[in-house]
Amino acid sequence: MEIFALLFIFIIGLFVGSFLNVVIMRWGTGKSFVTGRSVDVGTGKTLPWYDLVPILSFICLRGRSRFSGKMLSIQYPVVELITSLLFAGTYWKLFGTEFPYSVDIFSISLLFLYLFIISVLVVIAFYDLRTKIIPNSLVYIFIFLSGLVLFMHYGLELFTRVGFLEILAGPILWFPFAFLWFVSRGAWMGYGDAKLAWGIGWFLGLLLGISAVILSFWIGAIISLALIGLKKLLDERLSFLSENFTIKSEVPFAPFLVAGTLIVFYFNINVLLLF
Repeated sequence: MEIFALLFIFIIGLFVGSFLNVVIMRWGTGKSFVTGRSVDVGTGKTLPWYDLVPILSFICLRGRSRFSGKMLSIQYPVVELITSLLFAGTYWKLFGTEFPYSVDIFSISLLFLYLFIISVLVVIAFYDLRTKIIPNSLVYIFIFLSGLVLFMHYGLELFTRVGFLEILAGPILWFPFAFLWFVSRGAWMGYGDAKLAWGIGWFLGLLLGISAVILSFWIGAIISLALIGLKKLLDERLSFLSENFTIKSEVPFAPFLVAGTLIVFYFNINVLLLF
């Protein structure tokens, strides 16, 4: 039973990932996310439905547009696959092999809340990769949803001493990012990263939130250095990452914050234990 449930949510994640690609590409353009047919970027022709099947269409088309022959961005299958894996991972984290025995209203509500949060984080990460901008509305949605997670876990205990410390996790993680943004006038850190850190604090709690931030800096350093070394190998399929990486390049930090957050969320990694 759990295998079929896991496969089902994996497939759902593929189609949600396809929709998230639409959100990422259309955000800030004034185009609707739910209406309007997808078109070929090179020719403007409307894409048939069979060119929109998650991952399979990309493979069948060999990564090229049917009409113009231009290479398609690798972002499309990457977002679809990542979203589906995250959806399946969330289901497994909550239910594991206990499905359907552990299912109740609370766990189902928490599952949908987590999936919503993950979808928002995926959009934030990839949109920041494309534009170096974290949309305010998305990060505020993340903060709000993280607050719901906090309330679902603690309930009325939020108004006790223990719960109050968890509430402070958001502002505590926000402060160093906001400080760096303020003293550098945005040169070292964007204020969107500070707001994202606030949501991470509420989503993971103080200790795991700090772990996620530390891990994000480690991941950022490793990936940035790797991309600098491989910049000559970047082609147009990776253009959503960067046009030209150098040691002085402005690297969007939200993807690393999101990566650190999700790693800590799924694996309960507390890097503070290493110190």
